Amino acid sequence: MRFTIKDIAREANVSIATVSRVINNKNEGMSLETREKILNIMKKHNYVPSSLARSMITKKTNIIGLILPDINNPFFPGIVRGAEDAANSYGYNIILCNTDDNPEKEKTYIEILKEKCVDGMIYTSTLNPIDENLQLFKRHKIPTVFVDRIVESDDIPFIFTDGKKGMFKIVEYLIQNGHKEIAYIAGEKKSQFNHSRLEGYKSALSKYNIPLNQNLIFMGDYKLSGGKRCMESLLDLKEKFSAVACENDLMAIGALEMLNDRKIKVPREISITGYDNIFLTNVTSPKITTIAQPIYEMGYKAMELLIKIVNKDNDPVDNKIILEPELVIKDSVWKRGD
Repeated sequence: MRFTIKDIAREANVSIATVSRVINNKNEGMSLETREKILNIMKKHNYVPSSLARSMITKKTNIIGLILPDINNPFFPGIVRGAEDAANSYGYNIILCNTDDNPEKEKTYIEILKEKCVDGMIYTSTLNPIDENLQLFKRHKIPTVFVDRIVESDDIPFIFTDGKKGMFKIVEYLIQNGHKEIAYIAGEKKSQFNHSRLEGYKSALSKYNIPLNQNLIFMGDYKLSGGKRCMESLLDLKEKFSAVACENDLMAIGALEMLNDRKIKVPREISITGYDNIFLTNVTSPKITTIAQPIYEMGYKAMELLIKIVNKDNDPVDNKIILEPELVIKDSVWKRGD
């Protein structure tokens, strides 16, 4: 027969409530002797508290749902690692949900996490959440933090890196190295990344009085294959350009593959830049100049913020956190004139 909390209370000659306080690490006002006595009885009988029973007492499961779009994209595991490390340090576990950027799959996961009684959710996506799913977050009233996504809603906290500023920095770096004809490989039109980073590209050209050439802007899909396809289209255009700025690193790697296939020297003939500073940009030849986002920090801070909200922490909480992008100079940009 399974040893229960009632059996512990009986053997220790204390109330069930006292045992419950020890199990949930709420020891205020309790003598060290009583606490040690209860813990020793639990150890003697190999008693492991039931998570279900604990959640019924505390009204919490200590589980956080993490919704992300594509675990194969090297950007997102860094967020997961940061979130998981923070969760573990606060005694929480996570359920990982991979949506493949499918709104219907996303909706299903939101409902599943609701049924699992998670204490909160962290949400990230390469696309903007559809209104229906946004309303689900609000209707279920589960605390949620958005990562790398701005939501025009006062009641949804978010943490992100300024994409416009990041792309401005890297295009300005190209211009300062003598490049004026700069092509651009964008992500999907529905993506918030696309809007903010494309604005950064245009803003840098405008600052240096460089005319915008719409023929040099191609829409990709944030995947390696999309970067390769867009670069092929750019080369077939026969338009003049000396550099290409890509909206993420995977597309930059795909573009680099196409340039290698065409026997075009990088960076001497065409310079290339990425965005995100994923580890793969350090193993390409040449290593790709890029913009670093504090990916691990984003995941960690998002989880910390969510746990504060879940625990109704009395400390003031900044629920709109904006992090700074950083230019990481490597080997893929040629200084023209050299």
